[in-house]
Amino acid sequence: MSSKSSVPRIAIVGGGPSGLVLLLTLYKRGIPATLYEREASSDSRAHLGGMLDLEWDSGQRALRENGLEDEFVKYSRSGDIEEKRLCGKDGVPIFHRKVAKRTDVDLRESRPEIDRRVLRELLLKAVPAESIKWGHALASARPLEGGQHELTFSNGVVAVADILIGADGAHSHVRPLVSSATPQYYGVTGAEISIAPDVAARPENRDILDAIGLGALFACEDGKMFGTGQPNVDGRIRAYAWHRAPLGWTLPSDPKEAKKALLEVYDGWAPWLRKFIHICDEQAIYSRPLFYLPIGHRWPHKAGVTLVGDAAHLMGPFAGAGANLAMLDGLELGLVLAEAISNNLAAEKREAAIAAWEEGMLARAEVFAAVTAQNLEACLSPDAPQSIAARWRRAFGQVEDE
Repeated sequence: MSSKSSVPRIAIVGGGPSGLVLLLTLYKRGIPATLYEREASSDSRAHLGGMLDLEWDSGQRALRENGLEDEFVKYSRSGDIEEKRLCGKDGVPIFHRKVAKRTDVDLRESRPEIDRRVLRELLLKAVPAESIKWGHALASARPLEGGQHELTFSNGVVAVADILIGADGAHSHVRPLVSSATPQYYGVTGAEISIAPDVAARPENRDILDAIGLGALFACEDGKMFGTGQPNVDGRIRAYAWHRAPLGWTLPSDPKEAKKALLEVYDGWAPWLRKFIHICDEQAIYSRPLFYLPIGHRWPHKAGVTLVGDAAHLMGPFAGAGANLAMLDGLELGLVLAEAISNNLAAEKREAAIAAWEEGMLARAEVFAAVTAQNLEACLSPDAPQSIAARWRRAFGQVEDE
């Protein structure tokens, strides 16, 4: 590797999957970097996010190439049954696929699930604690000479970076340094809610578990959607409730008022679904308006700064690709930077390598962004859920019911 004095100062803004994988990839290859995260600690928003299905060539690859394959296998799960249900607001399935998984399928052919929280813990444990600066919300960033950037954080800390990576999500503070694009509203908003494990396990709530089944359930009708996934490892059940509304529609900050607002949206829907809202964890209700960056988003490469994850290619969650793309971004950029720095490449060659990587990343994301937009429109269309059922029957062929 190059001498210590020639190693550029690398600043990663944002501690989601993309930023953490980038930090880990650099660390494993002997390249120091500092990650700045706005949350106060690793315990912040502990109940946020559900199960993630990681692909062999993206999310799993990011872990595998950083020595975490065994840990992933230990904490992920494939399950014995794969189940998918689709219904309207009455909660009665019109499509139900339940199949036994093959026991001889290896990781290359499956999408094992892992809790987002568990994945985050695996990544945090694999990097030096001192490389993450908690409680550092980026307030501003400005370019200096020679591709450097000055970062000012809301806590008063000022830092200078030779290489700045924005991994700071949808409303990135780093993005304006390279692109004038701003997040656009899909016209869809709602909430992420969940039922605490002890509440979900009560006998009187068995009707919710019976309705959801062992996998994912999607209830779609009247421009609204209520979707649940497989329960987390700890037994928490998570749901995403989306509906078409102007951006001015807001979820009240008071939990009880938030529940009232959601119950109004889902007035007349299945009793078990409304019950889900009634008993959901009041400490874990999150507003979820959906935004996206223009499909095909690009920017002319700027020296000393780039983007990964949602900061680069924000899209909705309707293709199941967000975490996988983010983790692959972090891995690939980390490999590019590590090779350039270890080989003492001149700054111009290093920037050319980053620019080439950017083009490939954005071309890949463009495909998934288009699929996401199509799927969102299908789920919230006037013809749902029947139109979705027809598509799924074509995709899956003969349905295997209970």
